[in-house]
Amino acid sequence: MVLSVTLAGLAAVHAVYVGKEERRVARTPVVQQHAGGQGSTMGLVASDSLVNERRFSVVFLAPHEGDAPLPPGVERWPAPGEAVLSPALRKAGAAEGIDHRYGELAGTIKMSGLDEPTEWLAYVRPRDGLSDKRPSEVIAGFGPAADGLFAPGLEPGSGRVDDKSEWMFLSAVGGMVGLPGLALLLIAVRTGAHARDRRTALVAALGGRRTDRALVAVGEAGQPVLAGALLGGAAVAWAMLDDLRIPFTGYVLSSGYLRQYGWWVVFVPVAVLVAVLAAVVVAELAPRRGAMGTRPYSQVASAWLPRLAALFPVMFLVAVRGPDFVGSDSGPRALVSWAGIAGTVLTLPAAMAVATAAAGRIIARWGQSRGLAGTLVAGRRANTYPGSTARLITGITVALIVLLQAVAWQGLFGSQSADAQHTLDRIGRSALSVGVRGKVSDGAMTTFLNRLPDNTEALLLAGSGGGSGGTGPMRLYGDCPALAALHLQCPALSARIDGAPQDPRLRELIRWTPHDTLVMEVRRTDLREFAHRAASSAENSSLVLVRRDGAAVPVAAVKQLAHEVLPRGARASAPGEDELTAGTPNRDQGRWSTLLGLIGVAVLTVTAGLTAMAEFLRHGRALAPLTVLTGGLRVFRTSAGWSVLMPLLLAALAGNAVAAGLADPVSTSDDAFLTNELTMAAATTVLAVGALMWLWASTVAVRQARRWRPRGD
Repeated sequence: MVLSVTLAGLAAVHAVYVGKEERRVARTPVVQQHAGGQGSTMGLVASDSLVNERRFSVVFLAPHEGDAPLPPGVERWPAPGEAVLSPALRKAGAAEGIDHRYGELAGTIKMSGLDEPTEWLAYVRPRDGLSDKRPSEVIAGFGPAADGLFAPGLEPGSGRVDDKSEWMFLSAVGGMVGLPGLALLLIAVRTGAHARDRRTALVAALGGRRTDRALVAVGEAGQPVLAGALLGGAAVAWAMLDDLRIPFTGYVLSSGYLRQYGWWVVFVPVAVLVAVLAAVVVAELAPRRGAMGTRPYSQVASAWLPRLAALFPVMFLVAVRGPDFVGSDSGPRALVSWAGIAGTVLTLPAAMAVATAAAGRIIARWGQSRGLAGTLVAGRRANTYPGSTARLITGITVALIVLLQAVAWQGLFGSQSADAQHTLDRIGRSALSVGVRGKVSDGAMTTFLNRLPDNTEALLLAGSGGGSGGTGPMRLYGDCPALAALHLQCPALSARIDGAPQDPRLRELIRWTPHDTLVMEVRRTDLREFAHRAASSAENSSLVLVRRDGAAVPVAAVKQLAHEVLPRGARASAPGEDELTAGTPNRDQGRWSTLLGLIGVAVLTVTAGLTAMAEFLRHGRALAPLTVLTGGLRVFRTSAGWSVLMPLLLAALAGNAVAAGLADPVSTSDDAFLTNELTMAAATTVLAVGALMWLWASTVAVRQARRWRPRGD
């Protein structure tokens, strides 16, 4: 089943990427090459965002001449001052009143015009139309069928920029889920091999051929393999019949994309069925070693184990602290970090083996002193065969290391938003920077200022040179109530301020405004002058909104007001919040790394649990006579707990500690991706699977022991 879901996932990733690209091409505007066509549309692409969410496209459209074309997914022209929104945007922005932010709602965008069901997109027809001069463009149509030149810069949506490359997603699915699935297959085909080897020898002794052995193996494995293929096929069929919401990520997988590759996706369970049965046959016919799977004890290997184990703490310290000694250059730091991580992974098995052998001696003495037969047997076995336990622990620990490294590096890619998050933590949205789109008349700006939410004041902050691009002090314009809201004295005309201001909101605004020396000139203005300056302000000037009581300014209300009275609305965000919004895709994609990694950890834990269970049952047959000596079956449950559950418990604890330590130099204190919840989820996954495997192993061992006991007991 794991392999079926993995291969189906790879096919689904390809289908989604291809389908999304087809939809994007179909809605890409085509610029009109010559005037006088059958019809044309004016278009202009802007962006907006919801609080703490990623950006989305807001496309302004207006008929230009003739039969003006509409983009795919929009069935009719909205009236002036109306908007058409995607269903997912309406749902996500309901709390912010998104239905009325850009005007009256005229309908929803159909799926044919969206690159995926979860896309956020808005088409808006401005109340006063669009000018036929730049930055607007005259659009002759949409998609390859239109006559003209493609205009990728006018394409709605940010998927091509925000989404990772297809090969990266395929690598994540294949590496984090596919490789553990292959490991599970290799273990599964040899689980219970002792009994099958005896049966194979009997068939050969009776004159059976290789074909007979292969048919017997297929018959034995056919039922569970077929069940797994049917379960995988059911999951694939479900995803093809209806849109499937992926847990934890919130992503909705479009069934329409999968149906386009239906023959490929349906073929996956069949291919997996054949491949697994082929693996079973190969494992059955492969030549066996005379020792039946046991390895001769190597004195050389035994001598090297403590030496390699001694290198483990050295490699761990190199990975954790080594980058601090090579300066701030990211290249050498990354090289030292990766070298330390590689050394840690290579020396970890030896450290686990030495630790397991030492723990086995302690467990055996403890069991002997208290008369616990199961504990005594498990301790001596761990001391005698430390490599077996170490291999179980190492596989899971390496998986945890890969998981936390993937999440930590994902967070590192979004570290450019750390300063913006600091600003938001300090002042929240008690100050907003408003960027007006396009040319605005003094009258429209006056209306905007007069209709601001209650208790809200407006100021204008200009960088060095007052917006001219030259040197000089920063300039702050506002009337007396607005200046008082920032704890500034109201001058008769102007005043200079040297050094950092008292109000934290003004300090953060200054940090995010281009300036030279920290000198500010405060200028008192009346409403008429202020509206004129704000309407004609230069690019490095910012209209600032604050509340007199220091509370948060209502962002949604400001955006809706801007679209009501200004030609193309305005953006409104806290200082530096644009950087934070730009890093949101990394946060969303980090959820995929977490989900795939946890699935991989769970699969590897099942693999390790099956291995431990098989080893326990193979050696546990010798425990059957103890039921007579101990007078009960508790010895099997105790021994299974030490042999199956305790190694996985150690893997959960030690693996998380090592993985978190290795990820620490990569992550930062501002990293919101590598959290305690993630490490707890990984440990809980290992422990939950370990508990199930322990119950299974103890149940099977007890059943075997009951069959061994003489009748009448």
